[in-house]
Amino acid sequence: MGASGWEYVTPFDGSVERALENLHAQVFQKEYGDDDTYETLEELYADEEFMEEEGTHSILDIRRVVHTTKAPSERRAADYGTLRPLAPDRIVHQFGTARPTPEQFQARLDEAYEAKSGRTDSKGDLIEECQMRWTGLYVILHTGDEPTHLGIFGYSGD
Repeated sequence: MGASGWEYVTPFDGSVERALENLHAQVFQKEYGDDDTYETLEELYADEEFMEEEGTHSILDIRRVVHTTKAPSERRAADYGTLRPLAPDRIVHQFGTARPTPEQFQARLDEAYEAKSGRTDSKGDLIEECQMRWTGLYVILHTGDEPTHLGIFGYSGD
């Protein structure tokens, strides 16, 4: 099937785990709410063959948050299905500030997709920060001085 990139901006109330859980519920409802295949997220995750072979190609492929900026390794099974923070120096590199806004996050994504389409040159774009499939990165986004959202991006598939 190939690799699929995905990105989300979701509300943040101080807990990355809670934000991921809420996003899971929202995406599950959108993708499977009117479908008889899976009635619950737990039922989806219990279908190990589907999840290991195909996956959802969405944030639903990411099961847990890890609080390290150390890059995941393809040699460590525990690194698959993880969401980790983008390193502080990379945040400043990508956004020019330690406190990017939701608008800045979306603008950097738009620039990255423009570069991928060949319309502009790639200059170490944001989505290239996620190097390993079946993983994702997050950035805490700010409105004024307040952390209000998470910007999440990553890849599923091979």
